[in-house]
Amino acid sequence: MAMATLKALVGHTSYPSSSPLTSSSDIFTPSAPLCVWRTSRLIRPADSATVCLLRPPAPEPVLARVALARPGRRASVSATMATGVKETLPPALTSTSDPPPVFDGTTRLYISYTCPFAQRVWITRNHKGLQDQIKLVPIDLQNRPAWYKEKVYPANKVPALEHNNEVRGESLDLIKYLDANFGGPSLWPEDPAKKEFAEELFSYTDTFSKSVVSSFKGEGDDQAATAFDFIENALSKFEDGPFFLGQFSLVDIAYAPFIERFTPYLQEVKSIDITAGRPKLATWIEEMNKNEAYTQTRRDPKELVESYKKRFAAQV
Repeated sequence: MAMATLKALVGHTSYPSSSPLTSSSDIFTPSAPLCVWRTSRLIRPADSATVCLLRPPAPEPVLARVALARPGRRASVSATMATGVKETLPPALTSTSDPPPVFDGTTRLYISYTCPFAQRVWITRNHKGLQDQIKLVPIDLQNRPAWYKEKVYPANKVPALEHNNEVRGESLDLIKYLDANFGGPSLWPEDPAKKEFAEELFSYTDTFSKSVVSSFKGEGDDQAATAFDFIENALSKFEDGPFFLGQFSLVDIAYAPFIERFTPYLQEVKSIDITAGRPKLATWIEEMNKNEAYTQTRRDPKELVESYKKRFAAQV
């Protein structure tokens, strides 16, 4: 596929707080995004609030397992690096929770445990070993505290990063920001060819998600198959490792939360194994399952499948 086809960016949509997408079974779909990733800073309130809505996190999340037991796979050092931090996750703050002392010099990452966009930034924080430097502040988006919009982030969305007396948003921008402004292992390539390809893959994330979700809506499995074929081809570009850029990078973090969600649903509801005929993708999933920074954030696949079933059952 020509690289030019990767550069198409999809417009981003917001839903007002009065949107009917407010039940616990509502989850992200690109046509009705429940968390917006447009670049944002603390300047003025947004006209509408967009949220990520999923069920609360399970006590011990287990990633959907694909039958990928294949001997002789080499592990990537960068992906298997342990964070060394066993974090006790705080409870999500609700409408009755007191606000933190905002802009007191503490760096805070505001997330939802269930939002795939917030998960990107959470994984990056963990992989870089920033648990002691960046305080995790989970927000219950179904019962959001009023002070979050009033005192922290007028856009009233996650993820958001409070750092140096500013609040920044947009997941892809935030993972780049963490990588550039904090310590820990670098997750962005120095090689110009890899850097260019990384930007192209960032641009494709929207198209990828929309193509897969279209099959959930009964619009044909061919679009999802094409999207996963594209991923397989992308994983074949560099041979110095099993990841998109060879070695583990922000690109893997950008795609992981969505492949995590799509895999179990397609397997259970449509009997589609996304790794069939895609050995590079199979290896990528194996390697991601070894990444402690990621496994600390992943969801219970049964929970994810049930959420998708409730939303798309009438359309498949």
